[in-house]
Amino acid sequence: MLFLVAFVMLSPQAREHVLGEFSGIDEYIQAAMAPYHIYPVEASYTLSKVADVQNNEVEGYIVESILIPPVVTSAMGRASQFDYSNGESSLEPATIQKTELITVILGSQSVNVPIDGMPSKEHANRITTSEGHEIWWPSVGQDDNECPVAKCVKVKMNLGPNEASSYAFNVQVTSYSYSWWNDARVKAIVPGKSTGINVDNSGTFDDYQLRNSQKATEFGTKLWYDRGGSASYAINGQDAIVKSAADQISSSLPEGKSDNVYAFARASFDYLHAFVEYDKEAPVTARSGPACLAGNLGDCDEQTNAYFSILRTKGVPGWYTFGILGNPHFTDDGWEAHAWGYIQLPLSESWCEDRSITLATCFVEAPVDVVNNKWLISTPTAYIDWIETADPSGQLVYDYYHQVNTLHEGLGGKIDRTRSFLTTGEVDIAGGSYQVKKYAESFS
Repeated sequence: MLFLVAFVMLSPQAREHVLGEFSGIDEYIQAAMAPYHIYPVEASYTLSKVADVQNNEVEGYIVESILIPPVVTSAMGRASQFDYSNGESSLEPATIQKTELITVILGSQSVNVPIDGMPSKEHANRITTSEGHEIWWPSVGQDDNECPVAKCVKVKMNLGPNEASSYAFNVQVTSYSYSWWNDARVKAIVPGKSTGINVDNSGTFDDYQLRNSQKATEFGTKLWYDRGGSASYAINGQDAIVKSAADQISSSLPEGKSDNVYAFARASFDYLHAFVEYDKEAPVTARSGPACLAGNLGDCDEQTNAYFSILRTKGVPGWYTFGILGNPHFTDDGWEAHAWGYIQLPLSESWCEDRSITLATCFVEAPVDVVNNKWLISTPTAYIDWIETADPSGQLVYDYYHQVNTLHEGLGGKIDRTRSFLTTGEVDIAGGSYQVKKYAESFS
């Protein structure tokens, strides 16, 4: 009521200006009262991934493949987001995340690692510390001594009976906020929105096929990652409960928006906020998309499974991002392992042609974090370990979750491993901060 009174007290010109950013008085009040997250525009920090290990009874070792974080840009590794048909120079992509320094501590010894893992140091040339521990950063491959997913550092801790030790992967990172969402909710201090997408410049579901979208071929199929057993496919756009949710979402869209990809993807995002509760006690093996929807319950992996399942009923491609999520102050107790997604959305043919953008490249590829209300926006608080690459078998995702191996020389041995994430040194936050508010988008 206070917000309504304040609005009424504004001058007609002020009210017109305010409503220019909202669909009406209802959304204005909703926006004013909505909960929100705060994010910095830019941050430099050092994240320490620490493993404390305790060997019991017999001699053995533990090996971990620790991913070297990729350089992430607004164009997903391409030279530019769009290609232009009129010879115009493409805009340089913005940096989202870059690595400044990597140091690995094994027991009492510190080793500097190249920030991109190049040139590779294969197992035959590994470094052995004075305490007998080993480190190398090999090529990507399926050999036990290679990196199974992407460039990594391999750490091997050789432990005697009842010996305890630790190792830490310290990575200094600079990260930036960026928006692919062209909306009044996105604050001017966040770069990117001028070439972003909204309901008015969105393309249709047919555009994936008409433009021969490679991402739709790789990440738009209705079934993905068969884990066997009762969980079955993690993403399942053929399941009855998923199709029912998709139909409900489609029917909620206003007339003329039934084939608008942005409207459907955003409405699906809002649907999960409305009907699925976050589960702090989620099972070790993530629920599938259908199971998450059936129980109205899920953690980050599971709600992403549900989101991708709904999108794939329409052929909208989505793929995983894995990493670690921190809080706006980068405190030690704020870090936790996290998974979210990227999606591809087509911009409308008219929007692309007005800017002489080649239709085959006229897409937005942007992150969506359902449980943290981040819609087409990247924030410095999300440390990115790995962005999924095409793999119909799901083996790469499996390997991501199984990067630790142990072996003992006798029976009955056990190595206990406790993992933690810490912020070391100073955190440099620049460019100010901004709010991301949580409320559904209206298309009326």
